Amino acid sequence: MLHEEGLSPTERTVGKYMAELGLRSCVSRKYKVITTDSNHDYSVAPNTLNQQFATQAPNQVWVADITYIACRQGRLYLASIMDLCTREIVGWRLGSRMQTELVLGALEDAQQAKKPKEGLIHHSDRGSQYASKEYRDKLVEYGMEASMSRKGNCYDNASMESFHSILKKELIYCKPTFKTKQQAYQEIYRYIEFFYNRKRIHGFLGYMSPVRFAAQFQHSM
Repeated sequence: MLHEEGLSPTERTVGKYMAELGLRSCVSRKYKVITTDSNHDYSVAPNTLNQQFATQAPNQVWVADITYIACRQGRLYLASIMDLCTREIVGWRLGSRMQTELVLGALEDAQQAKKPKEGLIHHSDRGSQYASKEYRDKLVEYGMEASMSRKGNCYDNASMESFHSILKKELIYCKPTFKTKQQAYQEIYRYIEFFYNRKRIHGFLGYMSPVRFAAQFQHSM
């Protein structure tokens, strides 16, 4: 918002004011749950995206990933799909099991919401959920081209990794662990649908929110 008012404070200035107000930035925790199982016999798609993260319009490239969400009632996993052009989360599912059904649900939600034309590149890691026959068949049904990261290279899916990191810093790590799965779902829903997609500004998008940035393409059509 400061950028929209013509102000460009330095990181040092922001840090100074935060110290005066008793504020501190959220940092990532070192504990990490592995959510990528690449030890499987499924076929692996080539790395078509190849870290080409700049796209010209929405619904050309989607990136997908799974992350762990801590909850006292039991483990949860969040499967998300992001439009690489607008940085909008176009589909997501929260579930107790890290199975193909979880990522399929996120993909189906994204397809129903955006109805992209054939030829969209869908990029993910080599996890068994994304490499499964069910998921690959669904990509073919939707006319999407599968692309997968190189083995052990998190930079190939950096944009999606970045979103999950932001979500945890701005929501998960700023409060006590979710008590129930219902609470986790409600708060993640509010964060993604009402804050991240519609209000959170991105320097990459010219300091606009994903939904506002995407609206420019609708007006130009």
